[in-house]
Amino acid sequence: VQLQASGGGLVQAGGSLRLSCAASGRTRSSYHMGWFRQAPGKEREFVAAISWRGGSTSYADSVKGRFAISRDNAKNTVYLQMNSLKPEDAAVYYCAASSSLMGREASRYDYWGQGTQVTVSS
Repeated sequence: VQLQASGGGLVQAGGSLRLSCAASGRTRSSYHMGWFRQAPGKEREFVAAISWRGGSTSYADSVKGRFAISRDNAKNTVYLQMNSLKPEDAAVYYCAASSSLMGREASRYDYWGQGTQVTVSS
């Protein structure tokens, strides 16, 4: 499975962005999907996850109520709608796919995209 993340950019604090993650390759398999982020000098951290059918979602406390993860399996694409962005949300955002378990641990994910940069100006 190949994952291509896009949609990052520069936005003012309080603004919104929508990230997309397009999957190709063995997309007939049922993958749970996740978004992670990594800011300079910090560890990669969990942001959000969604089950393969989309019926279950999970969020980091820091983004709950501001971010929303969704997926369109017909398009093999996962989205991360980010609202009310804060400077601390600035990071490289990565999408990832898990063939086994949905979760917050990066180790559960088998495939990773290349990342898309999100910059939030104050």
